[in-house]
Amino acid sequence: MKELKILKDALKNHLPMNAARLHCLAGIILALLKVRTVNFVELADGIPGKAKKASKYKRIQRFFRLFPINYEIIARFVVQLLEIKDGPWVLTMDRTNWKFGKININILTVGIAYQGAAFPVIWMLLPKRGNSNTLERIEIIDRFIKIFGASNIQCLTGDREFIGHKWFSYLLEKLNNFRMRIKENTLVTNSRGIPVNAKILFRHLKPGEWHVLNGKRMVMGHELFLVGLKQPNGEYVILATPKEPEKAMDEYKQRWEIETLFGCLKTRGFRFESTHLTDPARISKLVAVLAIVFAWCHVIGEWAHIQEPIKVKKHGRRAISIFRYGLDRLRGILLNITGNIHNFKRMINILISRISSRSPCAANSGIKTNCNFLSCTYLSFRKIVL
Repeated sequence: MKELKILKDALKNHLPMNAARLHCLAGIILALLKVRTVNFVELADGIPGKAKKASKYKRIQRFFRLFPINYEIIARFVVQLLEIKDGPWVLTMDRTNWKFGKININILTVGIAYQGAAFPVIWMLLPKRGNSNTLERIEIIDRFIKIFGASNIQCLTGDREFIGHKWFSYLLEKLNNFRMRIKENTLVTNSRGIPVNAKILFRHLKPGEWHVLNGKRMVMGHELFLVGLKQPNGEYVILATPKEPEKAMDEYKQRWEIETLFGCLKTRGFRFESTHLTDPARISKLVAVLAIVFAWCHVIGEWAHIQEPIKVKKHGRRAISIFRYGLDRLRGILLNITGNIHNFKRMINILISRISSRSPCAANSGIKTNCNFLSCTYLSFRKIVL
């Protein structure tokens, strides 16, 4: 029970809620770390305290049914936990979806790429299955800009779902830059202005090579640069971007970090898909709680990696992710809390050291922090020297 009070006291100055709500939130966070599932029945087992399991279960239900959450505060809180509090940031956009019975759960998410993962800051529950539409994408980017400002966006990355004339028009008007993958058969203009399938312009590439076409080409009614990569399996990655095309492929690689996020929230972390929630508002609250827990685990993983570096396997990748390293450290402490309360206080101090620094503001702060993003193994390539 002591650990619950310690966490509650640490959060109260940064997540403005009344005492009862904050107490419940802190209990849910600790339970998530211990039981590694969003299933309410199992979460009830993990909440500290002498109350009966049925009582804890009802508290969890009330939290997600009744208590409002300020999502702007959650977004700022997550960013405070990162080393890159000031932008500009590489943003990633993607969806995760599954079915619970006959109900489609479809979440459009924008995250900040950082240290091999994407940290969720804005998300939207889509009332349907399948792809998002232009208006939904515009709404979620507008929400990000309202909180952090357009100048804090280095570029937006997205897969082949996130294309279209109106969407590109919006991005060109609102953002500094974007790196969007287009389909291989998308019609673009060649050097003579003739429309052709995009992959034809990169058919000279060998597997692993990438190339920037000279000059801008017409892509969905806009003049954009095209960058193409031929992967070892023969598939092409073709990007449309308005400027600095030589940087596009490196920045687009970070799009894969949002897939890492979804994996951490699901099978490798908290079994998100095991939730029985179907109401969009309640699922959105659950994402907010998971965003906090994910960020804290990552922060502890960064710290633990400095203390004792993660082993690197023969294939050159780490044996375990930064997130999982932190999750295992926190979980080990909480499952043996009686003899580890001093270690738990240390984990809290690490959390406080991040969130006690100045809050991220909406652009134009005048202060920039550089960050070297970890390389991603999703794309392996070499550039053609021309």
